[in-house]
Amino acid sequence: MPRARLRALADMGGNLVRAVKNFNVESRAHRLIAKEKPSAAPMHPGTKEAAQAALSNHPDFQDKIYKKDDQLLSRLKDVYVDSTDPSPQVKADISLPMEEDLRLPKHMMRNESFGIALDHIPKGKISIVEALTILNNYKKSPETWAAEKIAGEYSLDVKETKAMLNFFIPFDIKVVSKEKAKIDEK
Repeated sequence: MPRARLRALADMGGNLVRAVKNFNVESRAHRLIAKEKPSAAPMHPGTKEAAQAALSNHPDFQDKIYKKDDQLLSRLKDVYVDSTDPSPQVKADISLPMEEDLRLPKHMMRNESFGIALDHIPKGKISIVEALTILNNYKKSPETWAAEKIAGEYSLDVKETKAMLNFFIPFDIKVVSKEKAKIDEK
């Protein structure tokens, strides 16, 4: 079937559903409104007995609920809340946090594939590209790229740098040819 015909059939179906849905809406609404409202679920016998026992122990309980308490109302009238803005001196005393030391990134992504172009990086942190570069350099030559050298160059903590080098290892991709695989199997 051509797409145009399928689309026309779908539109007709939508119109039909709308027509059935809107048919006689007013009379259906009046019928629902005229129905008797559902009553509350019956109380459990244990709950009913507990409520009756509480009322029998405190006969003035219902009276206290509905009685107007003049003493409470007079106290509420005495309460007055006055709110003002704090004085300018208080605002001046609040110390703002120091600006973070920022450094320029060592390596930049050209195509911004990670979504954010970083101009400045806080000291003690590195970007994803820098982390991958550090791990790759350390993997190639751990003697020249020691943890202390990396920490100094990227403004990192030495302990955290050592942990990163120990626990994060970049993938090692190896392509094995079919001939070599057959030789290894023998």
